[in-house]
This record gives sequence, C-alpha cells and structure tokens, in this order.
Amino acid sequence: MLWIQVLVNGLALGGLYACIAAGFSLVWGVLNIINILHGSLIVLGGYLAFFAHQQFGVSPFVLAPFAGAATFLLGYGLQRFVVNPVMGRPVLITLVLTFGLNLFLDNAMLAAFKADYRKINLQPPLGVAEIGDIIVPMDRLYATAEGLVLVGALWLLLRSTQLGRAIVAVRMDRDAAALMGINVKWTYAIAFGLGTFMAGASGALLAGIFPISPVSSSGYLGKAFVICVLGGLGSIPGVVLGGFVLGIIESFGAVALGPEHALTISFVLLLVLLVVRPTGLLGRKGFS
Repeated sequence: MLWIQVLVNGLALGGLYACIAAGFSLVWGVLNIINILHGSLIVLGGYLAFFAHQQFGVSPFVLAPFAGAATFLLGYGLQRFVVNPVMGRPVLITLVLTFGLNLFLDNAMLAAFKADYRKINLQPPLGVAEIGDIIVPMDRLYATAEGLVLVGALWLLLRSTQLGRAIVAVRMDRDAAALMGINVKWTYAIAFGLGTFMAGASGALLAGIFPISPVSSSGYLGKAFVICVLGGLGSIPGVVLGGFVLGIIESFGAVALGPEHALTISFVLLLVLLVVRPTGLLGRKGFS
C-alpha cells in the first residue's frame, strides 16, 4: 500500500511539473531561447499569490490566472524591447541575456522579500481526500487539476486558433511565415508572454503547497529543463508525460534515497536521457 501512496503522490506532483515546464518548452521550441529567467518568474508568481492571500485573503488557486496575466505583460515587454533585438543571434547570446535578466530579477526579489521561505496557510484548510488507505491532500489535488487545465488550454490555443497556427508557423520557418503576412516580431513577443504566463500561474499554484523563496528559482528551472528533455521539445503532450514521469521518479526516489536527493535524481535522469534519447519521448518539429 505504501508504494501505491507514493505513486499517487508522484502523479499529483507530475501535473504541477507539467505546468512548470510548458512555458519553458514553448519559449525554447518557438524562439530557440533557453529562458534562464523562467525559474525566477515562477517564484515571482508565487510571491504575487502570497501577498494577495496575506493582504486580501485571495486563494492562490483563484489568483493563478491573474498572476499569469501579470507575468505575461512582463514577459511580453521583455521580449519586445530587450530580447527581440538579439533574435536570430547565436544561442549563447540569448542565453547570456536571459541569465543576466535572471540575476537582476533574483536579486531584486532578494532585496524586496529576503531569502526567508514563506508559506501560504489556507484558512480553513482544504483537508484531504481518502480513498481506502490512500490519502491525497486537497490543495495538491486542486493545484494539479488547475495546472493540467492551464496546460490543456495552451495546447488548444496552439492547435485551434489563428494565433496558435501563427506561432507554429514561425517556429517551423520564420522567413516563410513572414512572406505569408505573419508579424514575426509580434508573434515572438506573444509566444514569450505565453511562456511567462505559464510560469507565473504555476508559481501561484506552487505557493499554495510549498514554501517560496528567491533561492528556489534554480530548482524550478532545473526541473523544467529535465521535463523538456524527458518529454521531448516541441510537444505539449510530451511535457505532460515528462512531468508525470519526473514526479513519479522523484516520489519513489525520495522514499528510497531520501527527499534531499530529489534534485540529484532529476539531473541524473537528464544525463541518461541526453545519452540514450536526446529527442525525448515525444519530441517533434514545431510545437503542438
């Protein structure tokens, strides 16, 4: 029965991991930018949820889309006015740029909020769901369900809307997309903004479950990177699959080796995948 409980815990964690990684995968897949800023935007979304709950009593699960909207505006502006001038340059240029932006945002949050971990204490507590001997905290269940809904909404947007088709077209061939009348710069900014929307929303969901601190940003970035490699860049179903696989592996690994080794397990898995199957489980060209 213990192993079933561990499996359920991993599945509950996997939905959140998918939400964390979807925006990172979108930006990497469409703009060919490894967005080092992603982890800090997740933490920023968590702080937005924390202060909204502290000041106004707003549930982080209600605030998540609004935190995402705030980070969307930030991401759109950053891409349009800071990142866009270096689009098309070598990957190292954009990597260094987003690394610098990450340092700036991380240090700004450290100065504003300090490095102390803060936790949202929901009142009243949401309790737990019991199925026989299996126990699932309701806050984790709500966060996972909402995270999967957000990922599903992003998938539908990319597959079923004119904007989504424009994003995929730009990813496939930016020059041909431009010849077809697509505003490439605007599409890049929207895609980057959607990636930051997912980061902010997932940060708000995480804040309802785990303590938040600026020092957590690198851990979230690492998990997003592992999930993209595991599931396959350019596939939202791959991101979902990668999130669930990582959640399950971390849950079983925490029982076998201790929770302090969860991040180590993630990066060992990353190294194995890069050697055995660098395209990931469901990797494909484009983004869908």
